[in-house]
Amino acid sequence: MELLKTIKESEARPELEYIEPVKWKFRRSARAVVFDKDGKIGLLYVSNRGYYKLPGGGIENSEAIEDALKRECLEEIGCNVVVKGEVGRIVEYRNHIGVEQESLCYIAEVVGEKGEPKLEADEKEDGLKPVWVDFDEVMKLVENSEPNSYDGPFIVIRDLIFLKKAKELIGK
Repeated sequence: MELLKTIKESEARPELEYIEPVKWKFRRSARAVVFDKDGKIGLLYVSNRGYYKLPGGGIENSEAIEDALKRECLEEIGCNVVVKGEVGRIVEYRNHIGVEQESLCYIAEVVGEKGEPKLEADEKEDGLKPVWVDFDEVMKLVENSEPNSYDGPFIVIRDLIFLKKAKELIGK
C-alpha cells in the first residue's frame, strides 16, 4: 500500500518540546472513507475532543486487516461495509506517548441498512457520534476541527490526507 505521509510530532504538535521515547509501541489500524447508498460519507464527531474523524481503529493481533475494518465500522458507525479499494497508508510518530501508529485506509460502501453504533466506554466518554455528510462538507468539517486533545491534531492531519487522496481516486 502506498505511503502517503509520515507525520512527525513536530508537525502535529509544534508547541511540544521534542523528546525521544525510550521505547516505541507499534500500533496498526484500519480506517475507511465509507459511502452510503446516497453518496454520503460516514464520519465520527468526537464532540468532547473537538474534531471529526474517519471510522476505524486498531487491528487485533491475529485479525485480518479487512476483518478489523469491518468490525470497527460496525462498532463505530453501525454499518456493515464492503471494501472497494485502497486509499493509502500514513505513519505517525507520537513521541510524547511513545507510539508509532500506522493507519491503512480504504474506500468502502455500506451494505444493508445502517444500524446503531456499539461504542466502547472510552468512545462514549469522548462523545463519539456518527454523522453522514456530502464529500464537500466532510472536508470542511475535518478542516475546521479544533482538537483539544493530544491525539486530535494527528488525527485531523491524517484524515484530511486520506480524504483528499480518496477524492482524487474517486475522480479518476
